[in-house]
Amino acid sequence: MIAVAAIAALAVAAGVGGGAAVLAYGSSCDLASLRSVRIGANTFVYAANGSLLGSIPAERNREPVTAAGMSLSIRKATIAIEDRRFFHHGGVDIEGIARAAVADVRAGGIVEGGSTITQQLVRNLYISREQTVQRKVKEACLATKLDRAWTKQRILTTYLNQVYYGNHAYGIEAAARTYFSKPAKKLTLSEAALLAGLTQAPSIYDPFTVPARALARRQEVLEAMVDTGVITQRIYRKTLAAGVTLRPGRLYNEIREPYFFGYVRDKLIEAYGAGQVRSGGLRVYTTIVPRYQRLAEKAIRDTLNQPTDPAAALISISPKTGAIRAMAAVVPNRPKNQFNLLSQARRQPGSTFKTFVLTAAVEQGINPDSTYYVSAPFTYKVHPAGNCDDGTWWCVHTYANDYYGWSSIRSATLRSDNSVYAQLTLDVGPQKVAEVARRMGVRSQLDVKGAYVPSIGLGSIAISPLDLATAYSTLAAGGVHAEPMAIRRVVLSDGKDDTQAGWGIPKRHRAISEGVAAIVTRILEQNVQSGTGTRAAMGRPAAGKTGTNEEHADAWFAGYTPELATTVWIGYTSGEIPMESVHGIAVSGGSFPAEIWRLFMEPALEGTEPEQFPEPAVWPEWKPFTRGEYALSYDPNASPSTETTTETETEPAAPPKPRTGGLRGDGECRNC
Repeated sequence: MIAVAAIAALAVAAGVGGGAAVLAYGSSCDLASLRSVRIGANTFVYAANGSLLGSIPAERNREPVTAAGMSLSIRKATIAIEDRRFFHHGGVDIEGIARAAVADVRAGGIVEGGSTITQQLVRNLYISREQTVQRKVKEACLATKLDRAWTKQRILTTYLNQVYYGNHAYGIEAAARTYFSKPAKKLTLSEAALLAGLTQAPSIYDPFTVPARALARRQEVLEAMVDTGVITQRIYRKTLAAGVTLRPGRLYNEIREPYFFGYVRDKLIEAYGAGQVRSGGLRVYTTIVPRYQRLAEKAIRDTLNQPTDPAAALISISPKTGAIRAMAAVVPNRPKNQFNLLSQARRQPGSTFKTFVLTAAVEQGINPDSTYYVSAPFTYKVHPAGNCDDGTWWCVHTYANDYYGWSSIRSATLRSDNSVYAQLTLDVGPQKVAEVARRMGVRSQLDVKGAYVPSIGLGSIAISPLDLATAYSTLAAGGVHAEPMAIRRVVLSDGKDDTQAGWGIPKRHRAISEGVAAIVTRILEQNVQSGTGTRAAMGRPAAGKTGTNEEHADAWFAGYTPELATTVWIGYTSGEIPMESVHGIAVSGGSFPAEIWRLFMEPALEGTEPEQFPEPAVWPEWKPFTRGEYALSYDPNASPSTETTTETETEPAAPPKPRTGGLRGDGECRNC
């Protein structure tokens, strides 16, 4: 009964919003008295040295085509999926609103919209997209008048020349050339169905980055065409079986640094809205350094030079300001990859996340040199009855299954010892680790259904390279976090700088104390000199941490100097595919990522005087600490004569010396 009442109310509202609203608004609802969106100038984006990175297409850069310039399939597909009663309503579809309401009530949420093609066109041409009742009623009024003033063919053609299809493509002609390298009039039924499905949510159904979703959406369009009698079941089955082949166009080859360019475009749209960015004639000056971009790409290509090699991404940030200086990626055999591996991708960071555990521990007054844990296979029994195989217990071992008995936190960091860091994470608290990571700059979601899992300390929660580089730059800046900054200055179409948006002003705040940052940095410096990150060593102060996730699916090196914080990621973009044999070796964070980091940083900083990491005015104050209930209290592999079962002391009276054994890999987590 509630559902029926809601539908009835919506139907009445739609009636008022349509014909009755014309009377309600009177002369103010007059197409002639309104100005349509003006076709403006391009927005141009420049690098830090003033060189042009590219332009964001304005209305005039679209290629409007007549109805004859569009395939009949795209017109039919669009009507079927967007507005199946297009030729039967007067601009506002009461029946469509009721149908959408029924679908929403049944689904328990919004799954279907009720706006007609005419309403969507009015929204794009005349009025803002703000969600208010007044705006919706005015939209309905204008749609009714537009339906009376224009033919259906003109409305549909104008809509198809206006709508956004993703990947810079506005209008069906640009979309056809972007996705299939052909004009809109040559689109097949299969291609038209795929494009018609994009307009609802171009990023969600992007066929370049999520082809499975795009194909599923294409099937929905074809089914809608069957339901409305546009095509037969035989044609539906034949089209579905034929599939669709993308042929990316060359329409936007003039755009340089596409990953960074896309990131800047998104920031501009957040500030100004898509319409203003497309046609506002903005001049945008960014922080990117083209020389650094070339160095980043060269470092990657010189290291990973085979067509079957995994992808690699590098991002470099100025710790003092947060300015992004390089944002580059190389994807073998996919040079025009549109998915931003640096800001959009989320992958498990492995042991690079141990830095946040270490930071949280030092912040709590835990001395990394005098606090000892047992390096041995460790099992966290969440439930009394369980096992390691089905995941009811958290069973942790080291990368090479070699263990060192009683180990200080410092030495465990240099070995990247999973067993020690699993125990330390439990003692510090997973939520505290997440909180420190957030303060330092990690913006990815770190909880799992509202809870923080112990394996967070070993890098089990996926984050982006941008997150990691930003957080490590906080250490490089002595504990002061700077928000990532890509835009230095925006000049409006009238030639005046936009001084209201705060472009170019660093947003900085203290995230951790300078003493905590200094302690962590000293340990990570030692890690580059003699730990897992030795391949990143160069002739100036540098600190960093390696990371490799389970089965070598992702490999990282996150490091910094006082001048630059740079993060390198390596992995396959198609999924978490093990990198067990790349150039004959299993890829770990201490291998190719550390090498790429060094190959970039050395020439990037060449000619600059090496800076030392700053000495803090106040060092951390160490506090008494007792290992928690889950920490190992004895070395299960030690001989009886060297065992200690002390549970309350931070450091055993005479901890046994580590057993000898070669350190292999970078000590990363499996089964975490």
